[in-house]
Amino acid sequence: MTYLSPYLSRGVISPRFVLNRVLAKGYDPATIEKFIQELTWREYWQQVWIAKGSCIDHDLKHPQHGVQHHELPTAIFEARTGIQAVDEAIAGLYRTGYMHNHLRMYVASIACNIAGSHWRTPAKWLYYHLWDGDWASNALSWQWVAGTNSNKQYRANQENINKYCYTHQTGTFLDVSYERLPQLTCPEVLKEHTDPTLHTPLPEPKPLTLDPNLPTYIYNAYNLDPLWGTDAPANRVLLLEPEHFEAYPISERSVAFLLNLTHNIENLQVFVGSFDTLKTNHALTDIRYKEHPWSRHYTGTETPRAWLFDVHGYYPSFFAYWKRCKKQFNTLATVV
Repeated sequence: MTYLSPYLSRGVISPRFVLNRVLAKGYDPATIEKFIQELTWREYWQQVWIAKGSCIDHDLKHPQHGVQHHELPTAIFEARTGIQAVDEAIAGLYRTGYMHNHLRMYVASIACNIAGSHWRTPAKWLYYHLWDGDWASNALSWQWVAGTNSNKQYRANQENINKYCYTHQTGTFLDVSYERLPQLTCPEVLKEHTDPTLHTPLPEPKPLTLDPNLPTYIYNAYNLDPLWGTDAPANRVLLLEPEHFEAYPISERSVAFLLNLTHNIENLQVFVGSFDTLKTNHALTDIRYKEHPWSRHYTGTETPRAWLFDVHGYYPSFFAYWKRCKKQFNTLATVV
């Protein structure tokens, strides 16, 4: 675990930046292929988001099987499923804004494939609390577990959880063989469910002081790159659009983490409102922004993203995408 994901998700650094630094230390790409794949997964989900847009908010490939409700099991919300590793991970999420990827899959599997939750509300709950929340990675991973973005649902039993979480728990509702998992009925502890209140506490709007003779660089929750455009003077504005955060809310702790990252960008001002309002009220004519699905409604000069590989478009699976990326893999040392 590198714990870089919050800084990757917020655009402070990019997968390409990370890979450049790793290769500069002398690592042979062939010996760190798994690590490069992890970086590529992040970009794969982004490519799906770019290609499918808001369709990733809904069952992408198949209707979810076995849906009983569209809420979150209360036992997950309150970290009392009875699965020790899962409950500790949820408590840790509330405390630190982080959850290991294995635990994210376990929580999703319990919610969707045992308790019968449709994936979207639980996915929004997790995204709300994650400091590294990336809607594409989050939503599409939940869909992968729920079987709406894959050919089968992902399930884990207690033995698997014990193995990867170093626990020794027995006697839980997951303490069965893999063959029996699909036949499990919802245990009593998961039958109560709740619709969590998810509200984004955005900062109070403040007036901006902008120089009309300078370009305006627009930052957002997915782009807080402190090195972007530093070769020339410019207005720098973090745009926080209430409409977006109503659709994809994040917690007070997540907002605080995001705002703390703004200290890395000199003279960055915060604007709470829509892009159109910012542009109109300040008569902005020279706007710069970074390419991202979040900013597709911006207008101005778009800065392309520095992708790991020159592979774009929709691929139905990561491995189909990786197969194309692999053609460039052997020349990584010179490409990057």
